[in-house]
Amino acid sequence: MKDSSTRAPAIDSRNTEQPNIKARTLKLTGAGVTAALAIGGIALAAQNAQALSPLAVVNGITSSGGVGVSKNILYGDEPSQDLDIYYPKLLAQAMKAQSAINDSYPMVVFVHGGSWESGNKEQYAFVGQSLAQAGYVTAVINYRKAPEHVYPDYVEDAAQAIAWSLDNATSLHADPKRLAVVGHSAGAFNAVAAVANEDFLAPYGVKPKDIKAVVGIAGPYSYDFRKFDSATAFAADATPDEVMPDRQIKGEQPPYLLLTAEKDKVVYATNTIKMTKALQEAGVTVENGEIKGASHATSIGAMAPPLRWVNDVRAQVLTYLDKKLK
Repeated sequence: MKDSSTRAPAIDSRNTEQPNIKARTLKLTGAGVTAALAIGGIALAAQNAQALSPLAVVNGITSSGGVGVSKNILYGDEPSQDLDIYYPKLLAQAMKAQSAINDSYPMVVFVHGGSWESGNKEQYAFVGQSLAQAGYVTAVINYRKAPEHVYPDYVEDAAQAIAWSLDNATSLHADPKRLAVVGHSAGAFNAVAAVANEDFLAPYGVKPKDIKAVVGIAGPYSYDFRKFDSATAFAADATPDEVMPDRQIKGEQPPYLLLTAEKDKVVYATNTIKMTKALQEAGVTVENGEIKGASHATSIGAMAPPLRWVNDVRAQVLTYLDKKLK
């Protein structure tokens, strides 16, 4: 864990003026951040070119819906500790025009999957766009990857990004009291682990109850990683009892929604069953849902509005977030 004096770095104005250049950690607040984000800093649905992949195709067919994005904002000082912020259409328009903004929006921090070894925030732009279209200021984060970085590095990154988002929510015209964390696959592990064990958030003066809700989609919360290729994401001498989130619940918790994919052949439903049981035994409110017809991949791919017909993951996530945050 990091020293208790560590604080999550804030927004750097230079980052939003040059969206492809990573920011330095410079504190700005209030009107300073608004102006920095507004002046040339919002690229309406502009995405960088990327290699052809299923996720690139999803991003290619996702309409911007007028949402705005500020890219490559640092939440920490290490490589890959950066994020993109997506803004709902009306907020993006007001920020670009430097108009007065009186509304405060709910916020979501999204953590992507990829077996802790692959994936990046650009590939999951469609999730940020989808949630912003639904009225949420959304942070899509990067984090350090295995095998160079093993547990708990990527969970600590998720916790630091959550703390950064809480610290900077007001400057982003979001309400820090209405912030949820959403993760898919390995990202669901990261999101759930970062909140379920209060030790991860404690270095930033944040408690699990400061998070309004947690949504895990097809997460591997309870399995023996030593028997799978994903063993490279954990220390050689680590055991499931030491790292699995269902065995590391500590502190008063927010409510959880844990979703499984009906046809998931990668992460089995037993993970959600065990995590749910552990949370309930700790007195935590948990809801479950099954995404009918979904594979592991489509359990997140269908978050893209053009693919919402594939399954109802987007409807389930938004119904829950609307209930908890709006």
